[in-house]
Amino acid sequence: MLNNFDKNHSHFMSVKHQKILIITAPSGAGKTSITKFLMDAFPVLSFSVSATTRNARGAEKDGEDYYFISMDEFKSKIKQKEFAEWEMVYEGKYYGTLKSELKRIWALEKVPVLDIDVKGAIHVQQQYPENTLSIFIDPPSVQELKIRLLSRGTETAESIQARVNKASYEISFKNNFDKIIVNDNLDKACVSAAEIVSIFLNS
Repeated sequence: MLNNFDKNHSHFMSVKHQKILIITAPSGAGKTSITKFLMDAFPVLSFSVSATTRNARGAEKDGEDYYFISMDEFKSKIKQKEFAEWEMVYEGKYYGTLKSELKRIWALEKVPVLDIDVKGAIHVQQQYPENTLSIFIDPPSVQELKIRLLSRGTETAESIQARVNKASYEISFKNNFDKIIVNDNLDKACVSAAEIVSIFLNS
């Protein structure tokens, strides 16, 4: 499926060409699966690790899954303008993309992939308008999203309703992004994303 994508894009990178790929979507739209697919397809992509004030879960590793930092440290970094974007996603839980993380990836001559939510994605686009590609993964419908969340079986009815409400709100911003991919079939959505990303990396 991937043979037609050139796997070596690294020679296109120059300091002027510090690109950023943003993948955004409401929860449950398939953003993580599509991001993983793209990372496998294009070795030049490097996952941008977010900072968070929440505790590590299970086997999560600091610096690999997230940078786990204290609330005080997070707030101090906000004051020092060290974030490309940040927000309080849930009460008392902050998430953000550190500018130092983008620089770390550019120094490796790679392209950071930001798997972030809609508001954060809009902020990053505003700060780096020249060289950013943003892709919004659209669920086929809010109803379908609700079914997917229910099928995970990990959430209460209230929590699902809250996510569905948030999703409806986030979908209202989809026209702020460069490309919209409707994920009604994951394989097709992955191939569409790879075609768009391939053009971006070669531009």
